[in-house]
Amino acid sequence: MSSDGTESMTTQDAVVASSKRISRIWLIPLVAMSIGLWMVYYQWANQGPLIQIEFASATGIEADNTKIKTKDVEIGVVKSVSLKPDLSGVLVTARIQPAAAHLLQTDSNFWLVTPRVSLSGVSGLSTLLSGPYITMEPSNSGEETTEFVALENPPVTPTGTPGLQITLNSDDEFAFKEGDPIIYKGLQVGEFEDIYFNLEERVVYYNAFIEAPYHKLITENTKFWNASGVRFELAANGIEVQMGSLETILTNGVTFGIPDGMPAGRQITQRAYFDIYKDYESASNERYKLGVNFVVMINDTIRGLTVGAPVEYRGLEIGKVLEINLPGPDNNRLLDEGYAIPILITIQPSRVQQPDNRQGVEFVRAQTLRWIEQGLRASLKIGNILTGGLYVDLQHYEDVEALPLETFLGYDVIPTTSGEFAQITQKVSGVLDTINSIPFNDIANNTNELLSSLNETAAAFEQTAQTLENLLSDVKDQQTSENINQTILSLNTLLKDYSAGSKSHEELIDTMTQFQSTLQQMTPLLQQLNQTPNSLIFADGTQPLVEPKAKANTSPDTTQDNNND
Repeated sequence: MSSDGTESMTTQDAVVASSKRISRIWLIPLVAMSIGLWMVYYQWANQGPLIQIEFASATGIEADNTKIKTKDVEIGVVKSVSLKPDLSGVLVTARIQPAAAHLLQTDSNFWLVTPRVSLSGVSGLSTLLSGPYITMEPSNSGEETTEFVALENPPVTPTGTPGLQITLNSDDEFAFKEGDPIIYKGLQVGEFEDIYFNLEERVVYYNAFIEAPYHKLITENTKFWNASGVRFELAANGIEVQMGSLETILTNGVTFGIPDGMPAGRQITQRAYFDIYKDYESASNERYKLGVNFVVMINDTIRGLTVGAPVEYRGLEIGKVLEINLPGPDNNRLLDEGYAIPILITIQPSRVQQPDNRQGVEFVRAQTLRWIEQGLRASLKIGNILTGGLYVDLQHYEDVEALPLETFLGYDVIPTTSGEFAQITQKVSGVLDTINSIPFNDIANNTNELLSSLNETAAAFEQTAQTLENLLSDVKDQQTSENINQTILSLNTLLKDYSAGSKSHEELIDTMTQFQSTLQQMTPLLQQLNQTPNSLIFADGTQPLVEPKAKANTSPDTTQDNNND
């Protein structure tokens, strides 16, 4: 206690001791952080790979919005879009789901799906509402990769479609494009997939696909030819019109088949190369590989003769024309009178039922040379009057002189004879010469004289007609009328005299009555005379000799004549 009587209290310092336990409140952030780390790890461990796709442009592609699909199933999404350093395109970075990672092979294809309208069809209309998306065509072949180059257009034939891949090539001016049809007997059995032009060869190659089961039709003897649009051709055989299906008329296309007379051949089971011919005839003639070349020297006009024109023997096609005005040492004499134009032709052994080999070639050459010595001659004939096309005709002639065998630039020469055109020209010239020999001047002079005489005769006839007309006009109409009236009056008077009740009529009746009575009285006499003609002279019936005498003519003229006698 203190001196003032209050009790004093002792003050003690608090002792602070550190605790060794962790507060439970820290469990909450620890758990949250653990969950977050686990989610990050799980997301990182289970996310798909990032891939990079190169596009020509980024039209319609948006980050975190444009989807990647295969068979309409979403397998990824675009994460970013950036330009290439050289500005040649854009790079699209996309995340692919882990379940689809095994589809990322070097043979996999990507392309952007957008609305497309073409002659071959309409596609991608669903993207009008959902927006463009990227389609992946997976592949199980090739190596794994994460870098791809997108296709500009979707592939014509999906991967895995059963059928046959072929390559068509052409050095002609065809304009086929991707998606053009391949037709067989009016049915579309395939399409062109892509086009490649070889600059060195100057040949266009077309990769095409034939769908199953039509791919079984492709054999080693199959030929392809153009079937595009409507094709008109004026040839020696006339006008030829070729027209494909409606689809090939609007676009382009080819067809194929085995030409008549060729075997089917072995079926093609892997990619093969085929030529595209301009028409069926060219494809069919391709089988004739070998030929024997001859030269025909033509002295007539060759207008209408074209390369490829047929060479015929007795109406059968045995070859064709290879070249017109074959270059030679005498080409500088082209304008000289009598210059013969060399035409190179070929006779193909296969067309004359000979083997298409060296033996067939030698046989055709030997036989043709033998026939030349026996009168084989060539001439140009008109194949069609409408087109004026010419062809080379080979025929045997009996009345031709034998000619020695000649050669031109190493080719055997087949002698010629005047063709139809030259013969027609000669006939026309003969007719014109005959017409020219007609004395048209003399005929014209005689004709002029005859026309002058006719003019004079016509003038005289006109004068006579005028005189007759004047003479007829002199007859008075009144005098003519009076004569007619007098005639009519006389006729009326005569008719009145003999009309019923007139005196002349009564007298005529009396005369007829008396004549009838007289005939009745003479009837017995006539009967007697009929029975005994001499009873009027001899009662006993004897007939004395009667001397006939001529009846005296009492007319004044007769009496006068008798007196004169």
